[in-house]
Amino acid sequence: MSPKHVVFKKVSRDKSVAVYMAKRDFVDHCDSVDPVDGVIVIDPAQLKGKKVYVMLSCTFRYGRQDMDVMGVAFRRDLFVVTRQVYPELQDKEKLTHTRVQQKLLHKLGDNAYPFFFEFPDNLPCSVSLQPGPNDVGKKCAVEFEVKAFCGENQDEKIDKQSSVRLTIRKIQFSPENTEVAPFADMTFEFLMSEKPLHVKLSLPKETFYHGEPVKANVEITNSSSRSIKDISLSVEQVTNVVLYSNDKYVKSVAKEEPEDSVPSGTTLKKEYTLYPLLAYNKDRRGIALDGRLKHEDTNLASSSIVKQEVLKEVQGMLISYKVVLKMIASGTVGSSEVSVEVPFKLMNPKSEPGKDLKCLVSHTALPSDVCSSAYQTGVANLDSLFQSKGFFHLITSE
Repeated sequence: MSPKHVVFKKVSRDKSVAVYMAKRDFVDHCDSVDPVDGVIVIDPAQLKGKKVYVMLSCTFRYGRQDMDVMGVAFRRDLFVVTRQVYPELQDKEKLTHTRVQQKLLHKLGDNAYPFFFEFPDNLPCSVSLQPGPNDVGKKCAVEFEVKAFCGENQDEKIDKQSSVRLTIRKIQFSPENTEVAPFADMTFEFLMSEKPLHVKLSLPKETFYHGEPVKANVEITNSSSRSIKDISLSVEQVTNVVLYSNDKYVKSVAKEEPEDSVPSGTTLKKEYTLYPLLAYNKDRRGIALDGRLKHEDTNLASSSIVKQEVLKEVQGMLISYKVVLKMIASGTVGSSEVSVEVPFKLMNPKSEPGKDLKCLVSHTALPSDVCSSAYQTGVANLDSLFQSKGFFHLITSE
């Protein structure tokens, strides 16, 4: 049975330019990044002698699109590259890098032209801050976009009627798991208590995957004269906006409040389970998410991995996670809060060959008629499926 592929299509309002891409998620493997490739289809009659360009951009937006303070717009292009695809400056064969591109060029005819971009290795991954229920306009985000447009030259003002914008994502999978199991081991001393309080917090591993429960092992040895109560554990997401403001947002994305207590002279050893899931944080303003595409689900933002030679300032936003253990030590002379924290990584698991499509389909809300026709349609009927209604389409290919 031939493998199935997802193809995304979008057409300009005046039908002069159309973009076809086999995927919208591009993986940063730390040592390399998946290239961005696709096919542009033009209508020469609509172009009227104009040239066609395709642009790849990475933009950091901090605040509303119309927000302007003292002449400074809170929007910055971190990376922009533009290439002319028509009239072609290179042979089509030199810009054709994938089998899907070859099939698209074959099926879409002489007015189809390939494009190809490579990411520089210093760009951040897609991330956005979840807006509140009443927020309007563009959200705070690091976004990637492919734009096709026509004009006399690439610097003239782009006509929206003759342009196509397609949002893509740059994501990062978890690196190979290390053998390091993070832990914190701390001793606290109190006024008028001869012996201390000893607290140990540990995790079984450093990296957890999205959807995976986080198990935290707690060991409290209370040799002090105080009583330990109001124990709570939480997973905190820390978002550092390192461009413009250096703001820091700390949000609890999972919390457990057991009824355990540790009286003076006793010990507690227990494993607690936390569930840092977006499903429990819907509509919470300021939660960082992996970049979201239209009609698709996403998850909490993955931990940022910054390469050694890259400046943190160009990353826009940096995401990190930690498990925080808090408790109240109460005694005759007052109460005080005690806290211990352990950092960890929350990432996407490295995909296995042949499973990318399954992941895409399971997270894509396609109309049922498009899905059913996609699995029943062969390469011979590719054009008729492309002409069906919808923002993007699922097709089969040999």
